[in-house]
Amino acid sequence: MPSPPPEPATARPAAGLARIAAGLTLFQPTQAQVASLSGRLPAGLVARFAYANSLLDPASKAELERAGFTLLGDGTNLGIAEALNRLAAAAKSAGADALYLLDQDAAASPILPGALAASRERLLARGLAPAVVGPSPAAAPGHKAPAYPGRPGVEAIGDLRPVQFLATSGSLVDLAVFARTGPFRADFFIDAVELEWCFRAWSFGHGSYLDPAVTLPHRVGGGTIRAFGVAMPRQPLFRMATYLRNSVYAWRLPHLPLSWKLAQGLYLPVQALLFWADSGWRPAVLRRLAGAARDGMLGRLGPPRDLPR
Repeated sequence: MPSPPPEPATARPAAGLARIAAGLTLFQPTQAQVASLSGRLPAGLVARFAYANSLLDPASKAELERAGFTLLGDGTNLGIAEALNRLAAAAKSAGADALYLLDQDAAASPILPGALAASRERLLARGLAPAVVGPSPAAAPGHKAPAYPGRPGVEAIGDLRPVQFLATSGSLVDLAVFARTGPFRADFFIDAVELEWCFRAWSFGHGSYLDPAVTLPHRVGGGTIRAFGVAMPRQPLFRMATYLRNSVYAWRLPHLPLSWKLAQGLYLPVQALLFWADSGWRPAVLRRLAGAARDGMLGRLGPPRDLPR
């Protein structure tokens, strides 16, 4: 008699998941997005947390509860950085040693945390203490995939590639390293948060590693602006302004490499110009971007003043 077909990989908890908590960030999710979240996570995790940076309707709250999520936050928008910090604290309290992060838009496979856990174990076995391990980025339809530049002077571990930084969504963060490196900058609020933290972790000797064997499509903004060989996400004005402000401020931080600062010094004006052109050359947009750059130089951080309510 023929043997039964093997059980699907997504139905079996992968080794190491019992020490991993999942942390999801939510901001004005649709009911369809909330309903899909449970299917993006495997069984066997130590805990599931969701942080709400906006008010959720009763149906969404009930769906999250049915899916085993502990809901954090009262709906006040404290920014992505603070949401991530509170998810990390909750995961640590639950006994996890790593936190798998995901946002409401990421179409992640439930096998992803197990694959990243295995990659993390390979790095630990080599005597390394990685800050974060993440999947190779892919572009969702109509969107630009993020680029993660390699970390100069650091060798790959097999196919695991050291990179300067990784997006938080879809990544596995080591909580012991998180405690040593310090939290995400809440005053950055929303943009360049993971970039600054990963550079800071590298300065402590804790690397960011990309696993090319697994991928995750990314959706940033509402499409892509393309001109003169440059592609960048099309985002709301407050997002672009916050990114510009935080990037300018980051030039003063000693843990960002000089080569990165010089490259950003050339690239940021081009991005600002393309964004202004895409807006139809509106004077109000130029004033907002110029004000954001000034705020970055003066260290005026925190929630953007034009944050949608």
